[in-house]
Amino acid sequence: MKVSVETSPPDSTPISIITDDEYCISARLFKGHAAPRARIIVAGATGVPQTFYQAFAQFAASQGYETLTLDYRGIGLSKPKTLRGFKMNYLDWANLDLASAVEFMHSESTPLYMVGHSFGGHAFGLLPNHHKVAKFYTFATGAGWHGWMPQSEQIKVLLMWKFIGPLLVSWKGYLAWSKLGMGEDLPKGVFRDWKHWCQFPHYFFDDPAMPAVKDKFGSVKTPIMAANAIDDLWAMPRSRDAFMSGYPKGTWQGIDINPADFGLKSIGHMGYFRRQALPLWRHVLDWLEEAPKT
Repeated sequence: MKVSVETSPPDSTPISIITDDEYCISARLFKGHAAPRARIIVAGATGVPQTFYQAFAQFAASQGYETLTLDYRGIGLSKPKTLRGFKMNYLDWANLDLASAVEFMHSESTPLYMVGHSFGGHAFGLLPNHHKVAKFYTFATGAGWHGWMPQSEQIKVLLMWKFIGPLLVSWKGYLAWSKLGMGEDLPKGVFRDWKHWCQFPHYFFDDPAMPAVKDKFGSVKTPIMAANAIDDLWAMPRSRDAFMSGYPKGTWQGIDINPADFGLKSIGHMGYFRRQALPLWRHVLDWLEEAPKT
């Protein structure tokens, strides 16, 4: 793929998307200066506001991809005045918020792609309209189980689930993650569901209360690329494989990223969308443009 550089940055416009349950989601649409070759939705990670993905969205728009970022309910510009007493389920981000973004961006005349980060890879198989997305590329998607992590990271994660998280939720009425410098504060329902599923080696696929989830993921036919850095302690390649096995065999393929191969010192769980990760973004767009293998 030939990468062009525009003399002026792509235009961006704030957008409000109303979901099926009439919640107002804050989004931003990035457009280049020519008719789009395709459209992209960025499906972000848990507790990460859409502003974090702005650099990627600007780059994609400069290459001809009209790109949408969004804040899930309870996050960023889509959060209420207070999270105390705010009721929602973690899966609302997929079933309602992201699904509404797909409806907003879908067009019969222009291909629609999705680029995910962590939770974004969980969300895709839950979408009632995933068939409207032609290709899906996700970074840092893993099963979330501490057992897939190095021992030092296991200790930190278990402290969060068993002690720090519950104490913060009891004190504030929500997960005050910002107090720890770990991201946006999270609604209580998100913490409750996330903590519950992370006790299972295959995340919610192992949850006996969610028997229908396997059928939902089994219906996915969209080609998927799942890329995980070898220094991503939260979602190492083996964690990715544990979760992505829930998608139909042959639908997805995985890439293990050595940061040095892309001229990067490190990536971790968040570095995929920092500005220095431009070589990774080029790989994303190259793959999206590839003709499907027959």
